[in-house]
Amino acid sequence: MMNAIREAMRPIEQRVRGMVSRAIVRLVDDAMKAQELQLELLSDESQNGVERFQNYGLTSVPHPGAEALVVFAGGLRSHGVAIAVEDRRYRLTGLAQGEVALFDDLGNRVKLGRDRVEVMGTSAVRVEAPEVVVEADDVHLGGVGGSAVARVGDDVDPNTNKIISGSAKVKAT
Repeated sequence: MMNAIREAMRPIEQRVRGMVSRAIVRLVDDAMKAQELQLELLSDESQNGVERFQNYGLTSVPHPGAEALVVFAGGLRSHGVAIAVEDRRYRLTGLAQGEVALFDDLGNRVKLGRDRVEVMGTSAVRVEAPEVVVEADDVHLGGVGGSAVARVGDDVDPNTNKIISGSAKVKAT
């Protein structure tokens, strides 16, 4: 009797065991409405066209070799959904508890730190907007301790290029 029950439960057990799997990303198709991945799951199993769910407002294109966590509704391996993709080769480390960051494989990052917000670019940083407003008590262009920079409307001596009147809070080095 027990053997018959075990035998009857075997397909259900296999489906439950197959509901979640780790995978390796092999290819990415970012042209679709939902990004699709080609994944290597078990040693002899691969899947094409696996949808990747990403959080609203954030998107990325992982490198081949990144790791994914895939769920299969009802344990059916025919329709997997990648719910997370991690790439430990490039993960930003050293954050303090509660800090948050966006980062890439080149070293670019935006870090919401405990004492400041940092935007670090490994190449040019471009801001494109109809208006940029900076509200700060002290602004340093190029670093701390630089000479004053004239703003639009500041008086500048045309012979010496010295700022006659204006803010001492905007500086450049």
